[in-house]
Amino acid sequence: MYRVVTIDGPAGAGKSTVARLLAERLGWRFLDTGAMYRVVTLAALREETDLEDADALERLATGLDAAFPPGQALLAGEDVSKAIRDVAVTRASRFIANCAAVRERLVAWQRAFAEAADVVTEGRDQGTIVFPDAPHKFFVTATEEERARRRLAELLAKGDETTFEVVLADQQARDARDASRAIAPMRPADDAETIDTTGMTIEEVVDLLLRKVLPPS
Repeated sequence: MYRVVTIDGPAGAGKSTVARLLAERLGWRFLDTGAMYRVVTLAALREETDLEDADALERLATGLDAAFPPGQALLAGEDVSKAIRDVAVTRASRFIANCAAVRERLVAWQRAFAEAADVVTEGRDQGTIVFPDAPHKFFVTATEEERARRRLAELLAKGDETTFEVVLADQQARDARDASRAIAPMRPADDAETIDTTGMTIEEVVDLLLRKVLPPS
């Protein structure tokens, strides 16, 4: 297996952007695991699959034609990079995350991804479940208010109409689900370093992680 850096953390902590930029700085591949779960979710919604039917979700994931070239998510050849960020997909993705059979298949996808090149990967269970032996593990977080403000800015920029209060409530509910689920709950790996990004720019966070992964000689 090639080298792996894992970046876990809650929604709105900036882990996806940080992981992507860190991968660029290192010259490594970026693995957006959230996109994988969202693609399965989008496919389930489009096919009107019962989101509480584990067997149906497993069949869906098993036969899914999905690909993740740099910066894209493809479903049956269609670029769904924007569609998977829809609020409806975000809210329904918890059913996919809670399905053990689907998670097992996606973990296999993620490990296979790291068999081809050095990888910076982000998610909620990368350091604990998917890559427990990764030499560099980070848990990126920020205050609830900071994370909600960041998410609100993203949604407003896309033209979505919502409020800070709605975003914060959705985020709190999602955090609670992610941390308490029976399968791969969100938590820092025992050997992960927690990075609080509150008040930091994306560039400052990337610079910090780069120094930790490649310390000056």
